[in-house]
Amino acid sequence: MNKPYSNHISIPGEIRAFFEKSGGRSLLIKGSAGSGKTTLALQLLEDLADPQKSFYLSSRVSDQALFRQFPWLEKEEMKNRIIDASRILLQHLVADEVDDVPDAKHLERMSSARDFLKSVSDEPLAPPSKVDRTRLAVLLERNRMPELERIYDKVESNLPDKSMIIIDSVEGITNKYSLENEELITCIQKDLVESSNADVVFVLENREATNLEYLVDGVIKITFRSREGRRVRNVHLEKLRGTRILQPSYLVTLNDGRFNSFDPFKMYTGDIRPWVSIPDTEKIYSTGTKDLDELLGGGYQAGSYNVIEVDENVSNEEYHSIVVPILLNFIAQDKGIFAVLSGGDHAETLKKDLETFLPENQFENHVRIADYFTTKSESPYIMALGTRNKDDALRTWKSNQEFLRGPENKPIMDFTGFDTLEYLRGGEVAIQHLLDAVAKIKISRDLGIGILKPGLRLTQEIMNMADTYIKIVTIDKCPCIYGVKPKTMIYGIVNDLERGTPNIRLIPII
Repeated sequence: MNKPYSNHISIPGEIRAFFEKSGGRSLLIKGSAGSGKTTLALQLLEDLADPQKSFYLSSRVSDQALFRQFPWLEKEEMKNRIIDASRILLQHLVADEVDDVPDAKHLERMSSARDFLKSVSDEPLAPPSKVDRTRLAVLLERNRMPELERIYDKVESNLPDKSMIIIDSVEGITNKYSLENEELITCIQKDLVESSNADVVFVLENREATNLEYLVDGVIKITFRSREGRRVRNVHLEKLRGTRILQPSYLVTLNDGRFNSFDPFKMYTGDIRPWVSIPDTEKIYSTGTKDLDELLGGGYQAGSYNVIEVDENVSNEEYHSIVVPILLNFIAQDKGIFAVLSGGDHAETLKKDLETFLPENQFENHVRIADYFTTKSESPYIMALGTRNKDDALRTWKSNQEFLRGPENKPIMDFTGFDTLEYLRGGEVAIQHLLDAVAKIKISRDLGIGILKPGLRLTQEIMNMADTYIKIVTIDKCPCIYGVKPKTMIYGIVNDLERGTPNIRLIPII
């Protein structure tokens, strides 16, 4: 399956590695109703299994109901893998003949012999040519179970190749035939997984499975919770026998009816290209990211002040994934940036991050960064404002603004780290300075962008006067963004491989 985004994946790597092990594997998926268990099971079938040797047994809804919920299943290679348990039962009830039930005692002796040979042999046994039906035969003495019998037949028809079976759900089968969950899982684990090299995924309707987990090789749990009124969905890798779990929890989305998880974010993917700007209009400045423009109703309005709050667990690389495209897109359209950087950011680092994607000298000609701790700088893009003479500092400030505007009096971006502003001027003075700056921006065509870090006294005033207010957070090593003003759902930030680094896409967390 083609992956359009480098840190946007369908199935966590640990689950892939788990099923790549030799021999059969069993996996139990648990979670509350609506958490995405069925969506994950279907994604496993599509991503990890041979289309001719994998089957999805649905005991909860008909195949037509599945096709309505997941239209992508109607592709021929997926459609043929859906087994409707209700339909099989009806076919069995009207059948003319019923095959004899296998002799359970004979099969039990054969299975015991096979287990003994495994225990004393240093070499693996030859791949099975027939499916072990020992435990199934015992259950069939109570009831015929046509859907399970068909699964066994299909696994046997694929031998010696491996099959993958999804059983959704365990309770759907056990309730129908008055079985205990342990009985069904033990039966399939022993017959199909351990003795017939089949991979089996059990979907459990009950969100907990403490009395079942020891029976299977792997257990994962899907959860969803609320974060400031927005849904966050995670998959937790609780047990994957024989597989190293590097990341126990992944952020996931069910966007477009697919199960997708997010790998840790890396901004620089190796595919670095010159920046191609998204054109501004007379009244709207693009953020450089189409998805972010849409989130903000088209982009940033000329004469607006816009706030980006950065959570304390967000790395510089994750923060830059949003900020770098904003700055690049402004510079690439011959507009200047007047910046006071946040603590931890450095002028030289920002220059290096941006000029990689710009023509020579474009950064130096369009960016001015205030430095309040130096009195002299040989770099034209650094404004040395450390002098004690306030008049000199003001002249430096104004002359650099005039340079950026040019004779055409072009609009500029006021890019301010509020933590630096508060540190340098104190809370009350910083608030007054901010209000003055915002007032000037709102009667101009300039663009104001403020970066807000946790714990500042300015926070409430900033929220009140912001035209847009977005937050960047990190969830399970994936940077995410959501709008407070305007209010939006949470989006995962991923690399856009079509446009290349440092372009990003925003994926809705649904």
